[in-house]
Amino acid sequence: MYARKNKGGRPATSQELKDLIVRLAEENLGWGYGKIEGELIKLGFDVCDTTVSNVLKANGILPAPVRAGSIGWRTLMSHYKDQLLACDFFTIETIWLKTVYCFFFIELGTRRVYLAGITDHPDGPWVAQQARNTVWLLEEQETDYLCLIRDNDKKYTDAFDTVFESEGINIIRTPFRAPNANAFAERWVRTVRRV
Repeated sequence: MYARKNKGGRPATSQELKDLIVRLAEENLGWGYGKIEGELIKLGFDVCDTTVSNVLKANGILPAPVRAGSIGWRTLMSHYKDQLLACDFFTIETIWLKTVYCFFFIELGTRRVYLAGITDHPDGPWVAQQARNTVWLLEEQETDYLCLIRDNDKKYTDAFDTVFESEGINIIRTPFRAPNANAFAERWVRTVRRV
């Protein structure tokens, strides 16, 4: 028999380091590979983010955004559509040339629309009150809503978000200048304008 010579390369990752990587990932769901690498370097371990990635993949641990509870848009729309709400505003010009704002919510699964209110001056407190009224109305439904999709309008204040978050409904803000991210609401507005 011939003895094999060590051809070099990176030494194998110790079991202690693997266990620590897994522990850091499980205890800190929002930490990505680079953050875990940085924390390990602070603790005196010589490691790179590729090693962290390989160890987590070998242990079946997902990347940080998914591990922290964020799922992809396509998965959200295909698997949870019946538990999603969206809201938006649209304007109407009256006969007296006055602009009024219509605020509505739409269930993505059933396309049921809830008209929350109409006003000529939608400010933060008014919008928050309409959110409270809508939550009371939705409590009568059998559906447990998971998320509310909304845009980044200044009328949606922290009080508005708190109303839904207190009911366990997560707020999903659409990206700036991306109306397709709230496509169901935008489509309903287009339908209303056409009728």
